[in-house]
Amino acid sequence: MRELYEDPATPVASGPDRSRRQAAVLARALRGSAAPPVILDIGCGDGTAAATASSTLDELLGEHRLVGVDWSQDALRRASTRLTAVRGELTAPGLPFASGSADAVVFSEVIEHLVDPDAALDELRRVLRPGGHLLLSTPNLAAWYNRALLLAGTQPVFSEVSLRGIHGRPGSQVVGHLRLYTAKALRSLLPASGFTVEGITGAPYHDVPRPLRPLDRLACRAPSLASILLVHARKSGH
Repeated sequence: MRELYEDPATPVASGPDRSRRQAAVLARALRGSAAPPVILDIGCGDGTAAATASSTLDELLGEHRLVGVDWSQDALRRASTRLTAVRGELTAPGLPFASGSADAVVFSEVIEHLVDPDAALDELRRVLRPGGHLLLSTPNLAAWYNRALLLAGTQPVFSEVSLRGIHGRPGSQVVGHLRLYTAKALRSLLPASGFTVEGITGAPYHDVPRPLRPLDRLACRAPSLASILLVHARKSGH
């Protein structure tokens, strides 16, 4: 996995539509904050998504502090040209932030890459203040086209059986997905990790073939069918 994520050819950014949608949810959640909110983008990749989100936050929220965090040195090198970016890990020794120091955490297209998502969610919860916001996005195993592909006996989009090549599914690029989630699974997993789910919405996938994009956007009206799941949750308790 280390070799995969340090390879400059491995994608480390997602489409701008998801970033703008996520930033709009975050702006509504943080509006009225007494001080400029501190937002951590965990798994920021090359920083393009964070830069898009920050621009939207400037328009909808105003002053804020956005810090990118990634494990890959190659991604950090690219991200540092767009925003403040630091190296951090979701396992020991953990993220380089004090407990309760963040108002919000953006966790976009990261959880599907993790061996231990439970430990990662514990670490995100640690750095959030009480009631702090978690904005998580991840590909939807139950996306409308994956349901059709499974009926046809085809491996779903986003799922991978090898890190060396694509086998049995559409697409041509290995991206290192280890786990896939449905909306129902996230509604159960997040409360078990100390978060209250405020809502789940959908976003389109930028690599859907152009003729199918109107259908993909339409599917966003029913998050359980959407390509990408956008989850807004809050840290429960103290």
